Amino acid sequence: MATDVELVRRRFTLDEYHRMIRARILNEDDRVELIRGEIVQMAPIGSDHASCVARLTHLLLGRLHGRVVLWPQNPLVLLPDSEPEPDIILLTWRDDFYRDALPGASDVALLVEVAGTSLRYDRHVKGPLYAEGGVGDYWIIDLDGEAVETYREPTAGRFERTERLTRGATLAPLAFPDVPLTVADILG
Repeated sequence: MATDVELVRRRFTLDEYHRMIRARILNEDDRVELIRGEIVQMAPIGSDHASCVARLTHLLLGRLHGRVVLWPQNPLVLLPDSEPEPDIILLTWRDDFYRDALPGASDVALLVEVAGTSLRYDRHVKGPLYAEGGVGDYWIIDLDGEAVETYREPTAGRFERTERLTRGATLAPLAFPDVPLTVADILG
C-alpha cells in the first residue's frame, strides 16, 4: 500500500553555505548558488551566453571605467538566505574592490542576467528575489528573443516598472543615464 510522504527540504543559511565553501564541500567548479536557502545548480554557460557577457563587460568597462566596480559572475549577498551569482553587476566604486566583504543590494547600480535557457527562472525566481532584496535596476538579456527586459522600482517583492526593448531601442542604467547602450550593441 502506497503512503503519501511529505518531503522536507533542508534550507541553509548564508553562514552554513560559506562554511561549506571554506570546508571545500562546495567549490567554484560546482557552479551553484544559494537561492532562498536552497543550493541551486546554475545552467551551463554556452558560447552565445559567454559572448554576450564578454561583449557587455567590454561595453560597460569602456564607458564606466573608474566609476564602478564591474562584478561579473561573482556572488552578491542578498537576504539572509540568498547569495546569487548574476552574470554582471555594476557596483558602487570602492578602492578595495569589496575585498573585506561581499557586496549587498545597496551596493548595486545595475544587475544583469543573460538568459538562454534560464529566461523563465530569471523572470519568476530571480526577479522577485532581486526585487525583495532591493535591487533597483535589473536587466534580463533574452538571447533567443533578441531583447533586453528592464525591471525597475522594486516594491513588496516585485518590480513596478518593466519594459521589453528590441533591436533599434536604446537604454541606460538608471545610475548612469549618461551611458546609453543600444540593444543591438548588447546582443551583437
